[in-house]
Parts: sequence; structure tokens; C-alpha cells
Amino acid sequence: MAIFSLNQELAFPPPELAEPDGLLAIGGDLSPRRLLLAYRLGIFPWYAPDTPILWWSPDPRLVLFPDELKISHSLRRVLKKGRFQVTFDAAFRAVIEACALVRVGKGEETWLVPEMIEAYDRLHRMGAAHSVETWLDGTLVGGLYGVALGRVFFGESMFSLVSDASKVALVHLVERLKAFDFAFIDCQVTTGHLKRMGAREIPRSEFLKKLQWAARRPTPAFWHTDPAS
Repeated sequence: MAIFSLNQELAFPPPELAEPDGLLAIGGDLSPRRLLLAYRLGIFPWYAPDTPILWWSPDPRLVLFPDELKISHSLRRVLKKGRFQVTFDAAFRAVIEACALVRVGKGEETWLVPEMIEAYDRLHRMGAAHSVETWLDGTLVGGLYGVALGRVFFGESMFSLVSDASKVALVHLVERLKAFDFAFIDCQVTTGHLKRMGAREIPRSEFLKKLQWAARRPTPAFWHTDPAS
């Protein structure tokens, strides 16, 4: 199949037309309107510093349903000890920058180029992108960030400077999403780490059907709200 080239028109080709590796389109921009449209359609940006913007919709898709979260015995002990302090949206910019720096520090290529960081920071200021922070003795040691749309959380990246810090953030995120009746977390690309915590692959066709229903529901103001209120 051909890879579609985007222009200034706010539109995407159908995700079903993506290449076997999930690549769907190239070009366009990272404006809030385009990013939110992409997520609503099951598409996300992911590209290297030396390439144009690339848009993806892989098949299969890795998702985590809140009721299927797996917490190991060792992680349960960590949670019970209360070693970490967890916050929501307290340090979004620091989290996304840490996600990029940790990869660079490991000698890995990062898709979190400055333009991506600025784009998601804009979404955060609009109330669409959110973070979970894990702290140890007042120092940020782990966290994650993503986009909330309807009753879907699109997980973008996570980092950990201390063992289990990102896992603790994920557990707290899932608990909050479950309280507000979120359908699932879109984990995008398959990793062993997320599969061990309960994420599983589903066909893109099934993912798009679930997304169509869940993304149309109102997005709750859940980040700073008590579920019981």
C-alpha cells in the first residue's frame, strides 16, 4: 500500500490502509486539533529526529483493560509499604522531558523531539494531556503521561529512575481510570513490560470499534476530582 502524504487539510486516511508495520501517513503538523483527531481515529505520531512526522496505526494494537491489570506479589509489597508518593498533573513537563532523557541516557533513539514535547505540553495546558508522577523523598523518580479522550487514555511514555517507580504510577493511573469508568488504555506498541502487567494485543479492527464507542463519551474532569464526589 502507498504511504499517504498529509497537507494542511485536517484529515487522515482510514487506519485500515496502513502498511503492515503500521505506518499510515507522513507529514502534516502537531497542532492540537490534528493530534486529537488522530487519537480519535486510532492514529498516533511517532518519528525520529531526522525524519518527517510519521503517523501510525499498528495491527494488532496493545491495550490494557482496567479490570485486567496484573500486579505481581513483589509490586504489591512495594505498594503496601507506601515508599513512593504519587501525584497527578503535578509536573507534566518534567515527566515528558524525563521520558526523553532516560532514553537518550541509555543510548536509545527517542521520538520525543523538542517539537513533540512542545505539542504535548500544549495539550496539557488545554486539559487533554495528563501525567502521573512518582516521588521518593521529594525527588521525581518515575512517571508516565498520555492523552485522555472520551473514556480512553492513550498512554504515550513512561520512565523510571528507581525500581518499580513507573509501575507504581501505572497502578495508580489504572485505579483512577477504573473509578471513572474508562474503557481501556491504548498502549500502542507491544512491550513485554506492559504485557506482564496485563496488557494484551487485539486486532486493529476490534480496537477501532471499541475506540469509536469509548471516544464519543464525555471526557470526565477526573484528574483532580474525587470519584465519589
